[in-house]
Amino acid sequence: MAAFQQLLNSWAVSFDLPILDWIQANMTNPVLDFLMPIITLLGDAGIFWIACAVILLFTKKYRKIGLGMGIALIMGLVVCNMILKPTVARIRPYDFQAELGVTINLLIEAQHDFAFPSGHTIASFEACTVLLLGSKKLGIPATLLAILIAFSRLYLYVHYPTDVIASVILGTIFGIIGYALTHKVKISLKGKFLEK
Repeated sequence: MAAFQQLLNSWAVSFDLPILDWIQANMTNPVLDFLMPIITLLGDAGIFWIACAVILLFTKKYRKIGLGMGIALIMGLVVCNMILKPTVARIRPYDFQAELGVTINLLIEAQHDFAFPSGHTIASFEACTVLLLGSKKLGIPATLLAILIAFSRLYLYVHYPTDVIASVILGTIFGIIGYALTHKVKISLKGKFLEK
């Protein structure tokens, strides 16, 4: 794991921080400074996506999608928050910069957990992937929102680009698995839950 952390630190200097600094230098403005903290709130603890999944579970038409979202979100919680974050223990980019003597002025409160992977991004892409697979009408706007949430983590300087890229991949994989597992649940319950 120490070797992996050294690799991440190398990427931070050669790839991640230049991108974050470019965003800070070229994209920040009062409008985005106002909007990005609001957009990022939609990814906090996956609450928005959990609420969407619960609502869908109570509708006949979208029950299967809601179940798939729930399965995917649980997978992400276990893998991201319980396994990867404490194992990789990657410090946040603003803390990395502080160690280099650079102070980053944050628009939101400093985060209290590790950086890799991005829980906001994983939850968002788990949800939008299931929604895309089940309903393009719901999936397309959800994907646009997921992209905005992922970008907000970079704009706010609380995640490295490699955190977000890895999280998009993981979230998409968990979303596909979650959606696929709804077929297994349907069979095991003989359709009683999903067909009501």
